[in-house]
Formats: sequence, structure tokens, C-alpha cells
Amino acid sequence: MTSSAAPLISARGLGKRFGELIAVDAIDFGVARGEAFGFLGPNGAGKTSTMRMIACVSPVTSGAPCPLASGN
Repeated sequence: MTSSAAPLISARGLGKRFGELIAVDAIDFGVARGEAFGFLGPNGAGKTSTMRMIACVSPVTSGAPCPLASGN
């Protein structure tokens, strides 16, 4: 995050498990208003699972996604 303003989207300790499989392991990130952001990684790295949690389509196993931070 390059801006000092509060992030528009953020996640703290975000995690997703499918049984014993850890799909997303406690990631942290923030995206400021106007910032371009993307996920890069190999198949099975958790990119889609992360986006589904941020969109509130898939339940979060641990951590906190904040798709629209308050005050923005």
C-alpha cells in the first residue's frame, strides 16, 4: 500500500482451509482507492479462494476481510 489514507479493501490474517488443506495461510494486504492490485501465483496458490472470501461468496476460516473499509 503506497497511500497514507485508509485502505478501501484490506485483509488481516486471512485464511481458508478445506479440511486438512490450507488454501490461504494468514495473508495481510491493503488496497488504497485508485490503486491497481493483482494476485499472481501458480494454480492452487489460493488466488481464487482469496477473491471469493473478499467478495463474501465463501466463508472465511480465519482472519478478517474488509471489502469496503468504513469511512470510504
